[in-house]
This record gives sequence, structure tokens and C-alpha cells, in this order.
Amino acid sequence: MQENPTITAAEIARLAGVGRAAVSNWRKRHPDFPAPVGGSTASPEFDLIQVEQWLRTQGKLPELAAADRLWRRLAAASDSPAAGLAAVGALLLARQRGSRSGSVDAQLAPLLPDVDALADELGAQGAFDELWQRFSAPGPGRPFATPDDLADLMIGLASVGGGSTLDPAAGSGAILRAAVRAGSTSVYGQELDPDLAKLASLWLALHDASGEVNAGDSLRADAFAGRAVDAVVCHPPFGATNWGDEELGHDPRWIVGTTPRTEPELAWAQHALAHLRVGGHAVLLMPPTVASRRAGKRIRSELLRRGHLRAVIALPPGVAAPHGVPLHLWVLRRAATDAPPPARALLIDAAGGDLADTAPRVLAAWRAFAAVPDADVEEAGFARAVPVIELLDEEVDLTPARRQPAVVGEASGEHLVRTRERLAAIVGELPALLPQVTPAPDGADGLFLTVGELAKTGALQLLGPVRAGTSTPAPDGPPVLIVQDVLAGVEASGRVDDRFGQEIPLAVGDVVVPMIARQLIPRVITEEGALLGRNLYLLRPNPAALDPWFLAGQLRTSANEKQSSSLSGTMRFDIRRAQVRRVSLDEQRAHGDAFRRLDAFESAIRQAASLGAELAQLTADGLARGSIRPNNPQ
Repeated sequence: MQENPTITAAEIARLAGVGRAAVSNWRKRHPDFPAPVGGSTASPEFDLIQVEQWLRTQGKLPELAAADRLWRRLAAASDSPAAGLAAVGALLLARQRGSRSGSVDAQLAPLLPDVDALADELGAQGAFDELWQRFSAPGPGRPFATPDDLADLMIGLASVGGGSTLDPAAGSGAILRAAVRAGSTSVYGQELDPDLAKLASLWLALHDASGEVNAGDSLRADAFAGRAVDAVVCHPPFGATNWGDEELGHDPRWIVGTTPRTEPELAWAQHALAHLRVGGHAVLLMPPTVASRRAGKRIRSELLRRGHLRAVIALPPGVAAPHGVPLHLWVLRRAATDAPPPARALLIDAAGGDLADTAPRVLAAWRAFAAVPDADVEEAGFARAVPVIELLDEEVDLTPARRQPAVVGEASGEHLVRTRERLAAIVGELPALLPQVTPAPDGADGLFLTVGELAKTGALQLLGPVRAGTSTPAPDGPPVLIVQDVLAGVEASGRVDDRFGQEIPLAVGDVVVPMIARQLIPRVITEEGALLGRNLYLLRPNPAALDPWFLAGQLRTSANEKQSSSLSGTMRFDIRRAQVRRVSLDEQRAHGDAFRRLDAFESAIRQAASLGAELAQLTADGLARGSIRPNNPQ
């Protein structure tokens, strides 16, 4: 085991504030430059203390504060900065309690004098705080921490003073720290990364704060099941693709309905609600697309209908990672089941300006609304208390910019900027949505069965098409999925009428295909409650034999479009002739997941195309009216 921490040439360059080439030149020109003590010829490693001494002798090392010097040595000495800081934190806690822990990692042993010196100067608590601040700063190998100013705003919106607070995605504890600062009497956290959980727990212990932080997956293994708190404040992970939707399909935390697989952030929202006492508030940091994605429409509408979702706040870009995306804050309140739902929800558009300037205004607007929730709030270009009935439209789009009253003279320019930001956010998500694929090693197509053969073997049921009409809607009847809904990728919009003779309820996992269309477009049903409309095939896979997303992906191929279509120009499909590749169920699920991601990718592409057209029109209109102008008019 090495006696001193090591440092690479790239880290030497950062330490001295120079480029990598300068370090190479020093090694060539200065015979006394420290020799490598490890690594490889291509990537040598040097003794950190020797390098610091050489740099200081040459006048190339900026004078550092004790905390900076210790942090640099600590980061270089440990493979994991979080684990290294947790080890130092344990030493500081032992010192604070009047004891010294027995064994110390050999890599950290050379740092003990510096640790003690910093603790002598600042105290154990202050020393840990100084190191934690450096750990939380953006840097290689370190997770993004919620910035203090944003954490303070979130805690302020939740009104945690004098109550208990839970952060189920605690990271290294930034939000819990803010809760303690705001007067929360007890704080609880859970974090998937055990090193980060230990850091948060150490901070609480060093500050004598009441509470606990546990390591683990909050969604799959809730460490606080059954516990209700006064506030839940959380910066959940964004865009998780494997968050446990399959095993959590009927989880009691889904108090407004089963969360779709593609809406993990809404699972966190329901998890937060499940842990709130009636009347308690939850504040979650969300990517902006959660406010408008089609898959989350049902959950958003139920949150509004039942009075749980109280505010959506658009933040300025850059307040937290990913820094180029203007994130949202969702404010939820656990409503009593027998209480009438509020008539309005507050939408605040604070995307312009700086968080330090807008945070007080956001807090003031929220507190005024919370005090009189039925008041008619309307601050042009900033905040509006929107009637819930207005939000429950075709899209249930909760994007604040879309619901704000226009500012005279600024509307087109501000709208253009926000539309561009929304377009950039969607485009930024595209690479993550596109499934990762690689050429198959054998390149073989394998064996195929037709849909008709699969129906005969019991691998699926083939129902429909319904021939009756759906022309005169019955307002109280169940919705009916019609061909136009499938082609447009929207919710069921038809209604049962007096000529609707056959009612076939759709189930989650059904695959629906139009009988007559320009191209063969299958759609997997992800929500119950609608009926099969006319001129639609319904394929109901046996889950023990056939994955629905795999089936839909197989049906959509150009080969099946030719195989199942008529020879005339009407594009009438006989889905029985379509072919499906025969593979194991595990392989089907892997392919099905790729087809599911491809479907989400195509949906995002359609949104981007729509926003791109809107942006082009806004730009043309603004330029023509003179309300906007080119940055470089030469």
C-alpha cells in the first residue's frame, strides 16, 4: 500500500493552473522534477507531496487555504472522493465525541496531521463543512449536488420549520442541510449510493441534528415505509429507465394510479405524497418535459382533480444539473380524501433572470396563493392562478409559460425564448431515448410465425375489428379509441353511441392496429378504461408467451407492411398475415424495451418538429412586426 497519495500529470496541471503541455515541458527541462512512483509509461503517477514541494520551490503553486490543501490531497488519495470524505468525517466525528477510531486507511494515514490541524482551527463540525463544500463543487468523479440557494428555495416552499422532513433521494445531504437550517425538528433521508448516504448521516451527527439517513433504493426498498412526515423535499434522478415499474405495478404508494414506465419522475411524486401527513407539502425538482409528456397525462390530471398538485414553477436555466435545461419545481399537498378539491393551481414562470433575484418573488407568490388558494392571482408574464378545469384539457400541459398572461410588447420575444428552450430540452433528451443497438453476430433472421399461427397456438388473442359506428358521442359513456387516436398517438377521444353494438374493453398490454391506414402503425395500450373503436384490430398477447412491445415492434416493419397489405391502393391490412420472429421470452423483453424506447424517441421527434414549426413561425412573426430583431443586423 502506498505511503503518500499520488497524482497524475493532468491533475498536476489543474493543481498549478496550467495546461497539460506545461507539465510535460517541466519533466523534460527540470532534472529535479519528481520521478513517477506508479501508473504506466503512458499515464504516470507522481507522489503528491513531492510534487507540491517542487511546485512551491519553483514558485508555481498558488498559496492555498488549509481546507483547499487538505481537500486536494484527500481527493488524490482516494479512489472515491465520497468514500474518502466519509472516512475523514468519521475521524472528525470521533474527535468531536472525544475518541479516535481504531483503524485508519493506509492511504489516508498521511493526511491525519492536516485533518487534525484543520479541526484545531475550525472545530470538527467546521472542518467537515469546509471539506463538504469542496466536495459539492462540480468536478470529475463527483455527483451533482443540489446547490444551496435552490435547496433553500425548495425548503422554503415546503414550510418545514418546526416539522419533520424527508428526502428520499438525499445525495450527500444538501436538502437535509437546508431543512436543518430552516428549523426542521427531525430530518430523514434515503440514498442509493452508500458513500453519499454516509456523508449525509455524518453531517447530521456532527451537527447534532435529529434524524437518520439510510442507504438503499427508495422506490424498490422504502426505508421509511409507513412513516408520515410534514414535508418531503426531493431532487430525484431524472430519466431513469430501470426504476422498478414491473415489480411495483400495484404498489400502495400509487395513490392516484399506476405510474407509467416512462414517467419515473411521477413515481417519485407519488412516493412523496404517500409519505405526507394530510396538509403536508412536497416539493420536487423536475425536468420540464414531465409537465407535458403524453404518457403522464393521466397522472397529472388525477393529481389536479384530487387537489394534490398545487403549483408548478419554471426556474431559470443553470440552477442545477443538467445546467442547460430550465427545470421545474412541483409543489404538492396531501389533500384530505373528503375535502373538496381547490378550484385553482398556481403556475409561475420564473425562467427569466437569476435565481437569487427571483426566489424571494417566487416564495412571496406561493405564500400568498397558499393563504388564499381561490384568489384570482394574475401577474403578467410571471404568475397566474389557473382554474383547474382549464388545465384539464386535451393535453393537461402544466408548462407555466403556456398559461401566463402576456406582457404587452414582450409577449412574442419572451414566448419565442421559452419555445426555443423547450425545443432545446426535448432535443437534449433525444440521445438518451434512442435505444442502443449493435449488429447481431450471426446476422440471421431466424424463424417466423404469422399472427394467425400465433393466435392458433394461444400465444395471443385476435379480437375485432368492431364494425359499428361511433358518430354521436354520449357524454357519460366510456371513451373509445378510434383510428385517428392511434395514428396521432393521443388518448381515446371517441364516445359510445346508440349504434355501438360490441364493447371490447382495452387492457394494459393490448396491441391495437388500424385496419385501414397509409401505413401499418401498431400501438401498445398503457392505460385501462377505453373501448376498442371500429376498424381496429386488437391483439392481446399471452404474457407467458409474448411480450407486447416486442410484438408491436415486429408488426411495424416495412416487410410486414407489404406482407399484410392488400394489392390495391387503399392500404387495407390483414394483420393475420403479418410475421413475428420466434425468440425466447427473455430476448423478446430485451427487444421490447428497445422498441418501447424507439416509440418514445419518435414521440419526442414529433414534439420537436411541432415546436420547431412554432418557433419558426414566432420568429417570422416577430421579425415582421418588429417586436424582435436580429442580434447582428449587418
